[in-house]
Amino acid sequence: MSNIHFQGLGVALITPFREEGFIDFDALSRLLDFQLENGADYIVALGTTAETPTLNKKERAEVVRFIVEKVNGRIPVVMGVGGNNTADVVEELRHTDFTGVSAVLSVTPYYNKPTQEGLFQHYYALSQASPLPIILYNVPGRTGVNMTAETTLRIARNCSNVVAVKEASGSLDQIKAIVDGAPRGFHVISGDDAITTTVIEMGGIGVISVFGNAFPKEMSWLVHSALEGNAVSARNKMEQNFNRLFHLIFVEGNPAGVKCILYLKGMVENRLRLPLVPVSEKTHREIKEELARIG
Repeated sequence: MSNIHFQGLGVALITPFREEGFIDFDALSRLLDFQLENGADYIVALGTTAETPTLNKKERAEVVRFIVEKVNGRIPVVMGVGGNNTADVVEELRHTDFTGVSAVLSVTPYYNKPTQEGLFQHYYALSQASPLPIILYNVPGRTGVNMTAETTLRIARNCSNVVAVKEASGSLDQIKAIVDGAPRGFHVISGDDAITTTVIEMGGIGVISVFGNAFPKEMSWLVHSALEGNAVSARNKMEQNFNRLFHLIFVEGNPAGVKCILYLKGMVENRLRLPLVPVSEKTHREIKEELARIG
């Protein structure tokens, strides 16, 4: 499958919860309609933003099935499949029903802090087991280890079904090195909303976005304007309107900030699963004021 499917705006979908703590599938349905009607190019299920570590195995399967059935082939669905036990991830890749899923997004192993050789061997094992294309996910701020440009490119050269990397290292030099050294058919996707246009200017193909949960139309416009060569004007307009919100949604962690926005928009309950909690009253008030300002 060509990874051109992963050009544009990917939205790392939240998981809405009801008061009792159960998954709110009615809210998830509304959220998916909102994405489909407002320019999302693909959906990422079971990413970090979905609070995936707090979902049990049955819930994870239910969420993916629900998203696949709701989307019904209109846009691709990418499924998060990752972990810090390589053998477990390999087993999951071999035995999961991936019907309706176009690719997997797999985060670098967290907590056990592998070497660069360990990261390469981990992804090589995953590539041998995966029936689908793999998008690597490098997010050292969460995992405790940065996958270098050299390791990413080594994986890309040695694993033909690894088609892209979601880069959230925050290092523009590292992102540029990957773009410049990428073999044919391997691409860079921004993992950070705030630098999306800069990554696209360097040769990236889009973003997997948190902000797109609440503002898919605006993020779609930003991404596609940048892909058409209008990155500077698009960035200036978005910064003028959304610079403060970009900051506020991450100031107390993800997805607390974006769930607060969706709650204020009347789309979901403002509920997270422990150990995550909703944003503080101060941040809630600031987000509310900023939403009022931008209308």
